[in-house]
Amino acid sequence: MENEPLIDEPLKHELSALYRAENRHYHSLAHIEAMLALADGYRASLHDPEAVEAAIWFHDAIYDSRAKDNEARSAALAEKKLAGRTDVQRLDRITAMIIATATHELPHFDDENAASDAALFLDIDLAILGATPNAFDAYEQAVRREYGWVEEPVWRAGRSAVLKSFLARPHIFHTEEFRQRFEAQARQNMARSLEALEA
Repeated sequence: MENEPLIDEPLKHELSALYRAENRHYHSLAHIEAMLALADGYRASLHDPEAVEAAIWFHDAIYDSRAKDNEARSAALAEKKLAGRTDVQRLDRITAMIIATATHELPHFDDENAASDAALFLDIDLAILGATPNAFDAYEQAVRREYGWVEEPVWRAGRSAVLKSFLARPHIFHTEEFRQRFEAQARQNMARSLEALEA
């Protein structure tokens, strides 16, 4: 059990199919690949890189822009698919990381290593906020397309509220590395986006 990878090729194939669904413009395979590449760059800082990789693969597996329980359903899918591949404690850490992407607040772990991995995982998910202005704008447009069914005034109000809540936080990112690398740019990007939404 311990020697088998948590996410083997058949499972990657199965999850990739979910991420390739037509209605996914941002929450797609490209988002997962970008996160995996970033995680790989920070592999030395991760205590359980395989668990983080599993959380990345599953965190947006269920994605319906009209639903409010995507994260919980994605976590349930991870639980189902990974059962028997690892121990219960580790599976609990993986599902807690996935559920935390609903609010991007750090889940409560007694284990410092688990907390540290979760912080890095959440930061990797939000790294796009601190991307170059062009990449950030493309991300915003892709998310807007995923919510194509929402009328413009409602979209503007909802998106503004999300951006404001992030900007109101003392820090957008949980880890020192990501704060130094992305925080200033993320705040600039979001402030610019907010201005456009409120124009």
